[in-house]
This record gives sequence, structure tokens and C-alpha cells, in this order.
Amino acid sequence: MTKAMQREGRKLLAIVGPTACGKTALATRVALETDGEILSGDSRMVYRGMDIGTGKDLDEYTIGGRSVPYHLIDIADAGDKYTVYNFQQDFAEAYADIRARGKQPILCGGSGLYVEAVIKNYGLLSVPPNHDLRQELEAKSQDELAAMLATYQELHNVTDLDNRRRTIRAIEIADYLARHPEENGPLEGMECTVVGVDVSREVRRERITRRLRTRLREGLVEEVRCLLDKGVKPDDLIYYGLEYKYVTLYCTGQMGFDEMQSQLEIAIHQFAKRQMTWFRGMERRGTKIHWVSGSQPMEDMVAEVVEIMNLNN
Repeated sequence: MTKAMQREGRKLLAIVGPTACGKTALATRVALETDGEILSGDSRMVYRGMDIGTGKDLDEYTIGGRSVPYHLIDIADAGDKYTVYNFQQDFAEAYADIRARGKQPILCGGSGLYVEAVIKNYGLLSVPPNHDLRQELEAKSQDELAAMLATYQELHNVTDLDNRRRTIRAIEIADYLARHPEENGPLEGMECTVVGVDVSREVRRERITRRLRTRLREGLVEEVRCLLDKGVKPDDLIYYGLEYKYVTLYCTGQMGFDEMQSQLEIAIHQFAKRQMTWFRGMERRGTKIHWVSGSQPMEDMVAEVVEIMNLNN
């Protein structure tokens, strides 16, 4: 068997974790070690022109003069509504291409819904609105909604959990599917080794705070203003949540700078907590996640992930 054929037979590797855990840096270095290519599993990195706020950090894909190929980044226009159904289709095409060339596919991202939707190959369908349920959910906090959504067995085409309207819709759909299991369910999933990057709450909070300040210095506000000047509607940017929601509110005069920075930092911390809630939910739904410490030296993390890959292939 040739090396290319051996690689083609390897499972998909997924590297997941909350924001600011260092998963992109880890994934690119693992890719160099395994002749791999990165498939982004982030719900907002698909958008062109949304670079600083989404943390694309494309310079991390070049290490020591060597470039790591990546996919599913900059494939949609800002202002578009890109769903998990779109992601499933684009992922399947890129994944098949990587496998056909004998490379190691590595899915990297913090959008747990996107990751789970492709590795479990969930079918998707349209679900009618449930106005009574919506009214009941309106009384719940965003954290309560996220925790509630994580308990369901079925998924739907929403993006992150920063937007109440999208989260409520996701619960509405999950509730419908739970009551109508015959209409939708997972198709045959793919073999996948899932590695989670874990850091302590204290480390994660410090990294989030430092990274937000860096992004503001590097032009996050200017990036949002540029998108607005190009005709992207404020409501569309607010829909994307987090950085784009709060900076848009600042740019449109609905919030002062200090309030924007403070509220955004709180929102990112809350979002990281909800991401971990989602990954724990994945484990309850049967996905084995091999957790590695994100606070150890990079070379140790890479060696640990490669060992996990070898043991599970």
C-alpha cells in the first residue's frame, strides 16, 4: 500500500475547543506533521471581509516558510445568510478533494454545531414555527437557551449561539424533530477522531481579554465601518453576533466605545462558556472527545494529538 493510499484511509481529524484556546495554531502544526489540510469549522470565517472580528489569523497557516492549505474560509459575501446546510455541502466537496489527493483532512473550529452536523451527517429539513413555544422561550436567558439546546439529540441550520432569535429557532426545530423523529435524523456518519483543546477558565479569560484589545488596536472598528460603507446592512452584521454585533452598535451611535468594549468582552466570555456546553453535549450524544491541555508547550500538544490519531486509525 502506498503512503498516499494509507493517508486516504485515515479518519477525519477534528480539532475543537472554545474561542482563544489555541486550536488553529495546533491544527496547522499537526497538518505539517501529517501532510494535512485544514477545513475551517467556524460559522463566520466563511465571510469575505470579516477578518479581524472572526480571528481568521491567516498568518498562522504559514510556519517556517511552509504553507498549510485551508478550505471553507472566504467563500461567501458578508451580508449573506450562510447556513449549516450550505456548510455541509461545501464541506463534502472540499473533504472529497482532500481525500482524493491523499492528504490528511483536519476539521478545525469552535462552531460545535457545524462540526457535529458534518461528522454525524445530519439531514436537514424545513420546520414550521411554533409560536407557543417561542413565547415560552422568550422568558429564558441566553445561557438557559444554550443549555436547553445542547440537550437535544438533533441539530439544525443555525450558526453560533450569540443571537437569541437564532437560538430560539434552533430549539423550536430541535423540539419538532424530537416529536417527529421519523421525519429527520442522522444519516450514516463519518469516521472521525475528535480532539478538544482545553484551557482553564482563568487562562481562557485572560486570553480573550488580551485578544480583544489586540483586535481593537489592529482595526476591528475600521473593518466594521468598511463593511457598512460597502452596503452591508447593520442588521446583517448584528445578526452575526459578538464582535460584529457590538462594534456595529458602536459605529451606528447606539453605544459608546467603552460600553461597547466592556459588553463585548462579557459576551465573548459567555460565548466561550456556551461553546463548552455544546461540546459536553456532543459527548453526551455519543461523540468521544479526546481532551488535551492547551497550556502545555506546542510541541507536546502536537505529539499528543498525532499519537491520538495513530491510536484511532
